[in-house]
Amino acid sequence: MSRQPRVLLVTPAFHGYHRSIARALERRGYEVVTHSYDAFETLRDKVRNKVAVELPRRLGADSHAHAAAWATHRALTALRSTGPDRLIVVKGDTLGSAFWDEVVRRRLPRILWLYDDLARHRYTLHFLREIGPVVSYARSEAEHLVGCGINATFVPNAFDPDLAEPSARRTGEIVFVGARYANRVAVLTRLRQAGLPVRAYGRQWSHHPLDRLRTWEIGRPDIPAERDIALQAAYAVQGEAAAAVNIHGPQAGLSMRSFEVPGMGGLQLVDRADVAEFYDIGTETLVFESEEQLVELAGRAQRDRAWSERIRAAGRRRSLAEHTFAHRVARVDGLWA
Repeated sequence: MSRQPRVLLVTPAFHGYHRSIARALERRGYEVVTHSYDAFETLRDKVRNKVAVELPRRLGADSHAHAAAWATHRALTALRSTGPDRLIVVKGDTLGSAFWDEVVRRRLPRILWLYDDLARHRYTLHFLREIGPVVSYARSEAEHLVGCGINATFVPNAFDPDLAEPSARRTGEIVFVGARYANRVAVLTRLRQAGLPVRAYGRQWSHHPLDRLRTWEIGRPDIPAERDIALQAAYAVQGEAAAAVNIHGPQAGLSMRSFEVPGMGGLQLVDRADVAEFYDIGTETLVFESEEQLVELAGRAQRDRAWSERIRAAGRRRSLAEHTFAHRVARVDGLWA
């Protein structure tokens, strides 16, 4: 009996999205070994990262070399001990040339999966041309890469239905889960000024003393907030809220939230009209183009339960039919070089 082909999934720990990718790969018949190259699993690793990487960065020093050496050594060890038949690297720009040289030497079928903007990566176009195929979460960036002679494919972000089931419970709050940027502070502040019950989730919003220390910050916006929550809990919070606001930062592609909120049967209020490529605006998700329109939609979300529930149900159906990690991995699985 032949063994399953083994995939080594080298990935950031970021919110555990690698677990969704791994499950989808396993269902396609792969044995998956996952290595999180930036996981700080011990207290020693966490302290080392704070002292050797985060603190120097806060002081204006470039600490990338230290982070890269640590991550590269660990990823090389995983590669050599696993002996994979195929390789998927998610993001991975912390990994040094020693890792990639070993990948090329082994002639491993590989895919580099970027679910963030090129501007947030350290890759050069020459490197991407040599190491491809590349998967990008943003259509515009995939098209740009193709125009530069790079083997690139657009694969959008996704929703994982295995993480949680939708609930009929409704909290009545307008919620946001994610990092704190100035535009997000402004939008949530405007909602609160309009008298709507707003709540933000994440260490950069949290008023907890430990989170102030972890983020090297003292001040916080005057917005009700909770600490970091796991991805599964974030799914539930956004699904149960009266509405979940999806406020993008300066990014080319649509965020994971764009698929997670409707996937969980949530009512999404998103600031990107290009979501229309994936959901019908008005019946499966809602788009706001101004703070005033957002206040109006959020207010209706609280008042009109029947309207809200119709949109939630339609968005959930569309997500399950077209926008799960299983759909995305099926696309990626045809791209091996």
